[in-house]
Amino acid sequence: MWLCSGWCGFGSTSSIRGAGTWKSERVITSRQGPHVHVDGISGEILNFCANNYLGLSSHPEVIQAGLQALKEFGAGLSSSRFICGTQSIHRNLEAKIARFHQREEAILYSSCFDANAGLFEALLTPDDAVLSDELNHASIIDGIRLCKAHKYRYRHLDMADLEAKLREAQKHRLRLVATDGAFSMDGDIAPLPEICRLASRYGALVFVDDCHATGFLGPTGRGTDELLGVMDQVTIINSTLGKALGGASGGYTTGPGPLVALLRQRSRPYVFSNSLPPALVGCASKALDLLMDSNAIIQSMAAKTHRFRSKMEAAGFTISGANHPICPVMLGDAQLASQMADDMLKRGIFVIAFSFPVVPKDKARIRVQISATHSEEDIDRCVEAFVEVGRLRGVLS
Repeated sequence: MWLCSGWCGFGSTSSIRGAGTWKSERVITSRQGPHVHVDGISGEILNFCANNYLGLSSHPEVIQAGLQALKEFGAGLSSSRFICGTQSIHRNLEAKIARFHQREEAILYSSCFDANAGLFEALLTPDDAVLSDELNHASIIDGIRLCKAHKYRYRHLDMADLEAKLREAQKHRLRLVATDGAFSMDGDIAPLPEICRLASRYGALVFVDDCHATGFLGPTGRGTDELLGVMDQVTIINSTLGKALGGASGGYTTGPGPLVALLRQRSRPYVFSNSLPPALVGCASKALDLLMDSNAIIQSMAAKTHRFRSKMEAAGFTISGANHPICPVMLGDAQLASQMADDMLKRGIFVIAFSFPVVPKDKARIRVQISATHSEEDIDRCVEAFVEVGRLRGVLS
């Protein structure tokens, strides 16, 4: 009976709704892309909230590669990697990822959440320390919780605080600085050159989660370490196949060969999970091929990101971050953000409001994400809808 009361032991669902932070799931009835169909709404909707940065989720060559892998290697392995779940395509994709990132080795996971869950516990001992940015992704936070290392949290992007924590952590055997490369809620980028300099000074390793950078940041899309010129100073990269690189699923760790060898033996999400399905492997491999063949798509997205940000700021909106296709439209109030997202959908624009606990209280926002496959007309239409809704809700005069 308690299930029917609206209370499940973790908080009241009615209070979540009352606070304007209830998260509804809109149902897409088409392929992922810049234009989608949404259940209950007639006509095409412009999608501005996917992680489909390069527009490869429905690219015909990516789809065909997935179909070919499905036909040749089957639907799945029914096994973890170390039993009978490793096929040639898994090894080939791992080698391709390592080459792409200019690292020694790579290891595949079902998701980057799993990669983060499996890294820290396997690598760090009770004699070690991990230093984490306070706004790191939930998967990094959860992964760190699983390990027995001493835990330090430094203020967001605050290098003076990181240095103070590194001094304090000198008593530990090994020190690992953990940060997102690009922070998914704010669109800001970690100051990796400064982090790497401090890590070198205090004898620490550097780990970067580059899920919101791989494939599109940096001159050739290698990510934030390429963008900021520190590819040879970041020890470990974790990233995803589920965003720019085809958008299906899957994650990975890439770095030194001995680390990857250790993860194959001790990383619990790797050892105790099924292999990545062949179709997903085929899709991701083709996405990497397309990316390495040309960087034109990266340049296109950068121009479109600038167009959206500059037009929105000129209209009077506050956009967090800088030069990243994650463009958070800062609104503050959770109910306002939710109402504006609904208003946008009525005008044919699919965007989502984010509020507590996903972001701090009183920092609700609508997170807009630009894709290389958005046209300039798509972007202008989105801005026009924001201006209309902003005036309707009193955000703009």
